[in-house]
Amino acid sequence: MNFELNASMMCANFGNLEKEVKLLDEAGIDSFHIDIMDGRYVPNFAMSLNDMRYIAGATKTPLDVHLMIEHPNNRIGLFLNNLRPGDTVYIHPEAEYHPSTTLQAIIDAGMIPGIAINPGTSVETVMEMLRIVKKVLLMSVNPGNAGQMYLPYVGEKINKLISLKDDMDFEIYWDGACGMDKIKEFAPKGIKGFVLGTTVLFGKDREYGEIIKDIRNIEF
Repeated sequence: MNFELNASMMCANFGNLEKEVKLLDEAGIDSFHIDIMDGRYVPNFAMSLNDMRYIAGATKTPLDVHLMIEHPNNRIGLFLNNLRPGDTVYIHPEAEYHPSTTLQAIIDAGMIPGIAINPGTSVETVMEMLRIVKKVLLMSVNPGNAGQMYLPYVGEKINKLISLKDDMDFEIYWDGACGMDKIKEFAPKGIKGFVLGTTVLFGKDREYGEIIKDIRNIEF
């Protein structure tokens, strides 16, 4: 089964970020997931513009930039100017007065437009944007911190999005508390990719390549 694996770089070892990027590339990761947090939209600070810029220059692998910031349109150029065509930029619709304007700026820059949907955000409130974006990042935990527990009521939302994705031409990606069990359950249902953090990839006493190989070899 073909599905994508994305490394949540806020969970990486920043004491040797160059080595982390190299090891993940060698392990066959499909993209580097960059969580940008401003301490306002979410109650935490995470990666910075400089972190994103460094990783973009250290690898040819695509980046997924997840903007957990208020009013991203005010600063969207800072991010787009440091990315490559084909990279993905996600925004949270609730964080912007006119999210479609920000999404159009992402499209005009040659990036892949995406929205991130929080556990408490209904599909109905983002329906119009589903026809604009190419990717939907489904948050199975509240955004802002790694290591949280999966919120089971998100399951019904997954089914709604899966029923819409072919007609509206978008793919669904899972972010938060993603273990082998979630990949085994939801990849066959139509989830295109999974963001891997501390649940399965980082902080383990195993090589990245071994872990990713095991995930790729899951029997469905």
